[in-house]
Order: sequence, then structure tokens, then C-alpha cells
Amino acid sequence: MSIRSLFGGKSKKITDYPTDALTARDGSAFTFHFFRHASFAIGIGGKYVYVDPVSGYADYDALPKADVLLVTHSHYDHLDRAAAEELLTPHSEILCDRASAETFEMNCHTMRPGSVATPCEWLKVEAVAAYNTSHDHRQFHPRDREDCGYVLTIGGTRIYIAGDTEPTPEMKALREIDIAFLPVNQPYTMTVDQAVEAVKALHPAIFYPYHYGEVEEKTDIDRLARELEGITEVRIRPME
Repeated sequence: MSIRSLFGGKSKKITDYPTDALTARDGSAFTFHFFRHASFAIGIGGKYVYVDPVSGYADYDALPKADVLLVTHSHYDHLDRAAAEELLTPHSEILCDRASAETFEMNCHTMRPGSVATPCEWLKVEAVAAYNTSHDHRQFHPRDREDCGYVLTIGGTRIYIAGDTEPTPEMKALREIDIAFLPVNQPYTMTVDQAVEAVKALHPAIFYPYHYGEVEEKTDIDRLARELEGITEVRIRPME
């Protein structure tokens, strides 16, 4: 089955997906384009950053090419070489964790927790450790594999994309986070209670739950929103 047949035989443009338009601290406009699960894009001034693109989550061949491609880790629902190839040009910058870097033959920025990169003049990327802390879940995302979350600075606005992780000391130490994307699916990432804990530590103005669904144990997104009422703006977007 081709990727296009998954979308009814008609190519979907970037504007056909759910979007949120926001204004950065410096007054510049940027837009989130939501696909599915952990896959989304950020558009700013005709440039595009894609996060963890996976075939079947979007019709990537019909979308604008990537100026920057971010991969958090090497699991199949985050790293998909076929989807990446539909987005990449010889001028695209790839930033990925150590394990994922082995997949890409072209040059890429190999990010490790603590790494900082400026792939273009309008984007700064800081890598943050992403791993499981619960004793019986550490095999899912072991700390020593060095999976990454990323803090993106765009127009002075700091956007934290956590990747697959539970609350960690490295996460809780982050400051001045404006927007946070945190994974909320069990048993692989955060529980609702852990997500509440993380948001209270980060104090973002806007919180997007993502990477939920696709597992038997359903995330109580409604309870998550209730628990954070008055603490942050919780934006639920169709990413299941």
C-alpha cells in the first residue's frame, strides 16, 4: 500500500492538517502543524522544522521540504528513513540522537544530552536527556542510549519537545520554557500524574500533550487538563 493511498488517494497539503498560529517573543509568527502521535512541524517565514516524521502519519511527499529535521530517538514511531527521504534536500539540516545518526548516510548533527547546535540563523537547538526513571520501565528508554529531547529557540520563544521520557532531573532543571510538548502514554512514557509533575516544574505558558494513544492503556487526557487548570494553558490537539 502506498503512503498516498492511506490518505484516500489525494495529496494533503500542509494547510490541510490542524494548525496553531502563535507569535514569538520578538513578534515573528510561527505555526505548529500537527500530524499524529509524536510527528508535527513548525513553520516560520516559509521555513520548516519537522519533528519525528513517520510514514502513515502524514503525506510527507506533498509537504514543503524540511529546512531542519529533528529525530529524538531510534524507535520506529520516531525514526523512519522513508519519511525523512521524502522531506530532505541536499540543503536540509538533520539533528538526531547518537543511535539514529547511524541511519543517515548524509552528514547530520549528532546530538547528545547537553549538546547545542545552531543549524540556521533563526533556530537554536539544545539537547536534553530523555529516559525512563521508573525502575520497571527503564528498558524502554535507557539513559545510557542517550535519547534526546530538544529545546528550540525561535524568535526568542523556547519550545521544549521532550521526546520519550519520564520526568528527569535534567527536565526539571530547565528554565524559561514557553511551550512544552510532553509524552503521555503508558507504560512507555509519562503517566497523567507524572505529566502534571513535569508541567509544574517547567511552568510553560502552553502545554501540548502528545505521543498518546496507539496503546491499550488509554491516557485520561480530560483528567490531565483538569489537574492543570489555572496552572498552564493545556491545548489538546488530534495527535492520537
